[in-house]
This record gives sequence, C-alpha cells and structure tokens, in this order.
Amino acid sequence: MINEIWNGLIFAFSDHSAFWTTPGASAYIILIGWNIEIAFMFSIAGIVFAKFLPEDKNKKILGIPNRWAMAIGFTIFSVFVEILLNRGNYLIWEYAWWHWYNPVLIFLFGYFHFFVGAFYVYDLPDRKSKVRVVGIIYAIGIVLLCIFLPLGIAGIINF
Repeated sequence: MINEIWNGLIFAFSDHSAFWTTPGASAYIILIGWNIEIAFMFSIAGIVFAKFLPEDKNKKILGIPNRWAMAIGFTIFSVFVEILLNRGNYLIWEYAWWHWYNPVLIFLFGYFHFFVGAFYVYDLPDRKSKVRVVGIIYAIGIVLLCIFLPLGIAGIINF
C-alpha cells in the first residue's frame, strides 16, 4: 500500500502521470496503480515466498545466502510478470526510467524490498514480533491514507 500511495503522490504532484497505472479494465481499482487483482496477488505473494524459503537460514544458493537469493529470484519473476502485463496493456508505464526496457527501478522499488521484508518478518523469533512489524507497516499505510485521502491526492482514481 505504501508503494501505491507514493505512486499516487507522483501523479498528484507531477500533473502528468504516476510511475505505473492500471487501465480501466479491472474489477475494481483501489488506487491509481492498484486494483483488486493486484491486491489479491500481494496478499498471497508473501505467503508463497515464505513457503519456498529453506528452513536452514545459512544454506546458500549459487553462493548467495538463500534469503537474499530467493528475494532476488522472486523479484525477477515478479518483474517479468509485470513486463508481460505492461506489454498486454494491463499495466501502464509512462516514464522511460520505469519501463520494460529499463527494469532496474521496478526491481528495486517495485518488488525487492517487499520480498526482503517478507523474509525478515518470516525469520523473526516469535509471533509477537511478527505481528508488531506487520502492524507497523499497515499503520504507516493507514496513516498516509488518512493524511492524503482527505486532501484528494492519494491517487484515488477519479478520471
């Protein structure tokens, strides 16, 4: 949600376009770059990712610590899916630095931190710590929405 809010702010303050937008062909558009389909995808992506993590945190994959290797691998897959969505006009990218032929920022800001956060939470020692971290992330998103929604600049689709 936090990514979607700053993306909506780009739209509001650039007076041009957000970095990514969803076209009108969706069941329900929540924010400018976030529809119900994407929300459902993210609701299970972290769970699927965690199920793939090896129990041994010290195991290496291709010489890289497995958590980081898995985050890189899942991010590459997610960026590939986004590129397919963009090529099919199901996800719109306006800027040259945020495009299928230049996926570095999509990799870093679109997905990598999400999967790093997922393995960080997964590896926390107890449920209380996990709930606290996830609660903080949700609280940040809710506070940002409470600030920007009344101002009409959080990227709510209204075009």
